[in-house]
Amino acid sequence: MTLLAKKWLPGRDTTFGQALHGVLDSRPATLAAIIFLLLVLAALLAPWIAPQNPYDLAAITILDGRMPPGSQGIYGDIYWAGTDAQGRDMLSAMMYGLRTSLSVGVLSGLFAMAVGTVLGLTAAYFGGRIDALIMRLVDLMLGFPTILVALMMLAILGQGVDKVILALVVVQWAYFARAVRATAVVERRKEYMEAALCLGLSHRRALFSQLLPNCIPPVIVIAMIQTANAIAAEATLSFLGIGLPVTEPSLGLLIANGYQQMLAGLYWISVFPGVLLLTVVFTMNIVGDRVREALNPRLQK
Repeated sequence: MTLLAKKWLPGRDTTFGQALHGVLDSRPATLAAIIFLLLVLAALLAPWIAPQNPYDLAAITILDGRMPPGSQGIYGDIYWAGTDAQGRDMLSAMMYGLRTSLSVGVLSGLFAMAVGTVLGLTAAYFGGRIDALIMRLVDLMLGFPTILVALMMLAILGQGVDKVILALVVVQWAYFARAVRATAVVERRKEYMEAALCLGLSHRRALFSQLLPNCIPPVIVIAMIQTANAIAAEATLSFLGIGLPVTEPSLGLLIANGYQQMLAGLYWISVFPGVLLLTVVFTMNIVGDRVREALNPRLQK
């Protein structure tokens, strides 16, 4: 980092500052973070910077269908990533699809983090039968494959963005609960918690003002990794045809739309969205792994 960057960045005395410095101290993690932020920016600005609204029937023409990358349409438009069978610009479709995939992944990760964190703190704080009940439920959820549970839920709930988010929350909250409980059990026995209880703090204040701040580091790491897993899981569910409906743009749906046409040589319809999905998940995992090392002193060199 340059001296100017060091001047304006927050110090290492906070969890956020420690994680940020840990990422910037690693060139691969810094590059991965820059790529991910550019992709997020492209997804957020898709309605304004995308060459075409691929889901507006008035903006597409079937005569431009199945054009390879770099082709020129009948109205003079250049399709840098090609078009699909319906004549949609693949570059625009990927930007809109990434927008939806990121939204589903981030929302499901936030809701799962909230549920899992509360249950993990509750289990560690009260212990006894409450701890045993919550942890047996966690063991039960972690004993089944994530995709299998999501498939069963979506088979009952049906398709839709809200249904996919709910299914992903159900299969993800246990990861947060287990990690938070493991950290909170250690913090629960420390002197500051005993002092807080002796001062007569309520259970709610002791949980969220005293115990929770000391359990933030593992929550941050798991949130980043589970968000990447949620994006991949949503793409898998949509590829199988039980995730998002065909009216919603998604990277998984884009891959599924071109999968049957790959044998005909139309590789770009599936390959380009697949590479984009791989890039998003890969960069998030690199950054998350580096944050895990920065927040865990035992993993630092």
